[in-house]
Amino acid sequence: MKTINQSIAQELAVREQQVAAAVNLLDDGATVPFIARYRKEMTGGLTDIHLRTLQERLGQLRELEARRESILSSIQEQGKMTPQLKAAIAGALTRTALEDLYLPYRPKRRSKASDARNAGLEPLAMSILKNPSQSLEQVAASFVNVKSGVADVATALDGARHILTDFIAEDAALIGRLRESIWEGGVFQSRLVKGKEAEGEKFADYFEFDQAIKKLPSHRVLALLRGKSLGVLRLGLEHQLDLAAVAKERPVCEKQICNHFSIKNLGRPCDAWLEETVHFAWKKKLKPALDSDLTKRLMGKAQESAIQVFAANLRDLLLSAPAGMRPVMGLDPGLRTGVKVAVVDETGKVSETTTIYPNPPQKKWEESKRVLTALLKKHGVSLVAIGNGTGSRETERLVAEIKKTVTNLSGVVVSEAGASVYSASEYASQEFPDMDVSLRGAVSIARRLQDPLAELVKIDPKSIGVGQYQHDMEPKRLAQSLDAVVEDAVNGVGVDLNTASSQLLQRVSGLNATLAANIVAYRDEKGPFPNRKALIKVPRFGAKSFELAAGFLRIQNGDTPLDLSAVHPESYGLVERILNKTGLDLKQLIGNREVLKSLTVTDFVDGRFGEPTVRDIIQELEKPGRDPRPAFQTATFKDGVEDIKDLQPGMVLEGVVSNVTNFGAFIDIGVHQDGLVHISAMANRFVKDPHEISKAGDVVKVKVVEVDIKRRRIALTMRLEDSQTKKPKHLTKEQARPKAGPGKIPDRGNNAMAEAFARIKR
Repeated sequence: MKTINQSIAQELAVREQQVAAAVNLLDDGATVPFIARYRKEMTGGLTDIHLRTLQERLGQLRELEARRESILSSIQEQGKMTPQLKAAIAGALTRTALEDLYLPYRPKRRSKASDARNAGLEPLAMSILKNPSQSLEQVAASFVNVKSGVADVATALDGARHILTDFIAEDAALIGRLRESIWEGGVFQSRLVKGKEAEGEKFADYFEFDQAIKKLPSHRVLALLRGKSLGVLRLGLEHQLDLAAVAKERPVCEKQICNHFSIKNLGRPCDAWLEETVHFAWKKKLKPALDSDLTKRLMGKAQESAIQVFAANLRDLLLSAPAGMRPVMGLDPGLRTGVKVAVVDETGKVSETTTIYPNPPQKKWEESKRVLTALLKKHGVSLVAIGNGTGSRETERLVAEIKKTVTNLSGVVVSEAGASVYSASEYASQEFPDMDVSLRGAVSIARRLQDPLAELVKIDPKSIGVGQYQHDMEPKRLAQSLDAVVEDAVNGVGVDLNTASSQLLQRVSGLNATLAANIVAYRDEKGPFPNRKALIKVPRFGAKSFELAAGFLRIQNGDTPLDLSAVHPESYGLVERILNKTGLDLKQLIGNREVLKSLTVTDFVDGRFGEPTVRDIIQELEKPGRDPRPAFQTATFKDGVEDIKDLQPGMVLEGVVSNVTNFGAFIDIGVHQDGLVHISAMANRFVKDPHEISKAGDVVKVKVVEVDIKRRRIALTMRLEDSQTKKPKHLTKEQARPKAGPGKIPDRGNNAMAEAFARIKR
């Protein structure tokens, strides 16, 4: 049997020694960002992607081993352990295989089978199975016992059937074979629950739906399960061979059960009874259990895929381009309730707030322009962040008019997803105890334009709105994945120690909420940190925390320029050696690409620092504290196109990617309803993953293909050279409907307008 480290090494296609080193570091409390950045020599250069997978699989395999030990102990205590069983349990590679083996030994509730065993009918059941040639009535008659509750032959045979049903349903080898047979040849079916037509209109594509389970994409599985949970759809699972079979032919799984137990109808006295027992066991016990098992398997795969999509979108959004720390005005649009206004300075501190009412019913358009213009001039603001909610285009038009009189003014539409969650959060209440909840949203909108990462970490990732069916995900698994994305993003960019919020600091490697709060409290009391070493003076900030966190914390204008870089303090001595080699001081060396490029990496390798670390340090000295995020850019929405009714097929528009799913990308084109670029319309080539083409936050150009005002659906294409009448390839409802006849199980493929829009976007 492979060890955990061996299994992980094989899965990652790396050496076992690399895995062992990483496991030791993780067990010692090191974080993935720290190991990936500062312990490359120890792990042989495992990337953060390797390490995240390793960390996840380590937890899963350790849980599997714990369950294995628990099962072995339970069976041992029952006195039923055999060498063969022990070997089978030791060799089980999955939780499912383990539970299959444990099924006969699992403590059971009272059942008809247990009552029959207690009545002494187990020998009868086994006798019939082993010798079908004997007289069924005669052998059953010998087990009639009124005192035991077996009043007659019929009662004895009924009890024997229940015992055999349990026996069949607890055969691990058989269960595994049936499960894989259905997985390979199963067809997932969906039918409308009678009377739910109107209520389930958005699930219309699934009112009569069949597809091979192996070909079901994750979003379709989640849509089907959502429809079932809402009581709109009735789901079923059948084997493809059974759907294609002629009437009265025995189901394929029943045939497999008969073959497994050598049950054949040769005209012997017990043969027909045994076949009926197999049918009973399949319908009453095995099929319901396997349907549930495989649905969970489908759901697990679909959830994992959806979580990956969510994580990718979240990563892109967190790492989207910052406008930079400069004064920004944030506008949280509204119609009747007014537009909330907040001005923040170059540090993100709130300078002033107010509310204006440019729209009906107040219609104070000119007054609103005067108020905003005065605020812009008073606080030296040249950048306005406009939330993309209700009233966004009207507010954008207001800013456009102000730009005619205020020079160098730019208005940028910003996603306000999650802003309301932040506004009502405990942290926002602590930060702005005397500020109205509605105005806090405007502050968040302004700050997320300055630095999206610093502001979005204050919001629960699930509330940012870049996932599909996130409310159907397993909460713990989703939280783990999204937390890992936030941790990697924060540490990949680095954090300004003297300006970061406690929410941002607690995402830094080695820190937690307590240490982050202590850092902020110390900073408020003592003033800015002059250097990284001063962190040791923070209460409860020990050597281990310093080791894990220091390299990711930046200090502007501190005692040493190295504190602004990603060079870890433990490597400052190595930098001294480089300085001695070049004969330059630190200020002369930093950014001196010519000198740094001329250095030979191996000249600085020793027992502590290997080539990867030396190379990283030289690269960091070239551009200390460089921000890995892209350059800031904005989309310009087309004037006069403010509502879905303004759209016409053929229009070419600029927009922002708001969400990427595994069937395409949603684009905000400024009409309060995102359009969909189906995966088939993203490029002039086959696209396997939409993330290959676009990511959340990208500014893109699209062409309008189709507009359905009634259902508020907009089909777009990134293939601008296509004629406006050319639509994404998809099947009609008639084409998608299952055909009658043997073996005709359709695979519906990508249905852009009929199916993809049925997804619940957020």
